[in-house]
Amino acid sequence: MTTPIAIRRLDAADPDFAAHLDHLLSWESVSDDAVNARVLEIIRAVRERGDQALVDCTQRFDALTVASMADLILPRARLEQALERISPAQREALQVAAERVRRYHEHQKQDSWRYTEADGTVLGQQVTPLDRVGLYVPGGKASYPSSVLMNAIPAKVAGVPEVIMVVPTPRGEINELVLAAAALAGVDRVFTIGGAQAVAALAYGTESVPPVDKIVGPGNIYVATAKRHVFGKVGIDMIAGPSEILVVCDGQTDPDWIAMDLFSQAEHDEDAQSILVSPDSAFLDRVAESIARLLPTLERESIARTSLEGRGALIHVADMTQAIDVANRIAPEHLELSVADPEQWLPHIRHAGAIFMGRYTAEALGDYCAGPNHVLPTSGTARFSSPLGVYDFQKRSSIIHCSADGASALGKVASVLARGESLTAHARSAEYRIKG
Repeated sequence: MTTPIAIRRLDAADPDFAAHLDHLLSWESVSDDAVNARVLEIIRAVRERGDQALVDCTQRFDALTVASMADLILPRARLEQALERISPAQREALQVAAERVRRYHEHQKQDSWRYTEADGTVLGQQVTPLDRVGLYVPGGKASYPSSVLMNAIPAKVAGVPEVIMVVPTPRGEINELVLAAAALAGVDRVFTIGGAQAVAALAYGTESVPPVDKIVGPGNIYVATAKRHVFGKVGIDMIAGPSEILVVCDGQTDPDWIAMDLFSQAEHDEDAQSILVSPDSAFLDRVAESIARLLPTLERESIARTSLEGRGALIHVADMTQAIDVANRIAPEHLELSVADPEQWLPHIRHAGAIFMGRYTAEALGDYCAGPNHVLPTSGTARFSSPLGVYDFQKRSSIIHCSADGASALGKVASVLARGESLTAHARSAEYRIKG
């Protein structure tokens, strides 16, 4: 059955195309005054009352009756138990995905380095992992084991000694897949708390929850708002926008494949964005027909339909060169190059979170098991940011070890520059090391 769907069509030849594209892409994570005030109230409560505030918030927001913080802690044995409880097929899939993610991120590890100058001065960089990281995982009926793998494994590869996971269990709903993924990823401790209160606990610590150095992982508007407020006290990964996919196609891929690739992001939520760009107008028509025919077959049809009608688009361009220009303008989270020779166009892609090469590389593979991280920049931020990786869990310290000769030579340079800035203590400090 073919059901009509009002997905917008844009043409790059239209004089108003740029304005239409800007309107299509516009999205802001808006925390209204009420949300902001509520989050600040929760953060303050956690800072002042610690564990008791977490217990109170959990009773209030997650509809759970808990006597104390002890009821909100899962031991490592419970994670191992979940790994045994899930089906053999699920366990094998998690293990394969975990190993692929681990193997990919091993290539990202950065080593310390140094070099010695002619006068004996040693310069370098020391790379060290963060001491403790907090991982936020959505809970309840939502199941995001892939998110656990993608956030925890790079931290462990980086050498982070302790990964703390927080996951709400509204109405007592515990997701065994999430806990199993935590076991495989090496998560050290789990607290069944969520929302802004969990973010506050990770940032400031309570009697039971240790403070962390960085908070990563997705969450709702309350979680995102809380992460904004605690940034500076701790590091955060990013404030992520809705999921996005941009498919650039030469018109030769099966239109049903492309339609389903667009659905793969549209089904996330109503604000997700799915865009197809092609120089073949007739192909856009065929994909539109596939969308209308296949949409009713989706379990999350209503969500996908709202997403496609509100923020989706089929864009006609003059040629592949213009298609790449549009892709760079959009700077998408996920970019599929569904073309005959993707390597030809890869050097021209400047902005994209992840690039999926060729007709067979569905974006969904990257979400779960290809290996590269699925935590990616959204809302055009791929212009200046990168996927989550091992480097996000490492710090770099500069090493400067001057020899006597080096200190004397550099002291003369520093003296001139410091006096030029009228910072005479700087100058005199350097000058003391100048040889007579």
